[in-house]
Amino acid sequence: MFLLPQKTSYTIAGVLFNILIRIMGIRLVVRGKKYIRPDKPYLIMGNHQSLFDIFVIPAAIPLCFVGVEAAYHFSIPVWGYLIRKWGCIPIERNNLEKAILSLETAKKTLLSGMNIGILPEGHRTLTGKLGTFKKGPFYLAKGAHADILPFGINGLYNYNKKGSLNLNPGKVFVNIGRPIPYETFKDLSVDQLRKTIFDRISILTQEN
Repeated sequence: MFLLPQKTSYTIAGVLFNILIRIMGIRLVVRGKKYIRPDKPYLIMGNHQSLFDIFVIPAAIPLCFVGVEAAYHFSIPVWGYLIRKWGCIPIERNNLEKAILSLETAKKTLLSGMNIGILPEGHRTLTGKLGTFKKGPFYLAKGAHADILPFGINGLYNYNKKGSLNLNPGKVFVNIGRPIPYETFKDLSVDQLRKTIFDRISILTQEN
C-alpha cells in the first residue's frame, strides 16, 4: 500500500479501518464532515479516550494526515513500522529538547500542505473525562499559522478503558467542529489558546 500515493493509501486505510471497527462492534456515528475544506491544511486536535482512537479517527475524518505520536509507539512490532513508513512524527514526552525538534518537524509538515493530527492530552484518559492539555500543540499552531480542526470522541472510553482487556460494543460518536482559523487566535497567548481549544473540544465530547 505504501507504493501508492499517500492520499490514495490513506483513503484505502480509512475504508479498511471502517470495516475493522464494525467487526469489533463499534457503531461509528460521525457529525460535522460538512465543515471540512479538503483544500486547506489543518492541525487536527481532539480528545484521547482509548487505544482504539488510532482506528476510529482515520475512519471518521476524511482527510489525509500524519500523526504526532509518542516515541515508544515506533518500537511496537508492525505498528511502529507502519507509522514510520506513513511519515508520522515521534515525540519524546519527557525530553523537552527532543520534543521541540519534533514540533519543528511537524511545523514544516504543516507548512508543506499536509494535515497533522495531534491529541493534546498526550495520553489516554483514565476517568473518561477530558484531561489537561499540553502546551506543545498550541505553540505548533501559532508557529505554523495553522487553522485548527477540533473534534470530540464520545463512547470509546466505555468501549475499552485503559488497562482493561474488555471490549463493550456500542455506538461511538465523533463530532467534528467548525475549523478555527489562525486569524481568530493569532493574538492569543499559548495559554489562552489552550483554554479556548479545551473548551471547544470539551463541548464536542459531550454531544451524542
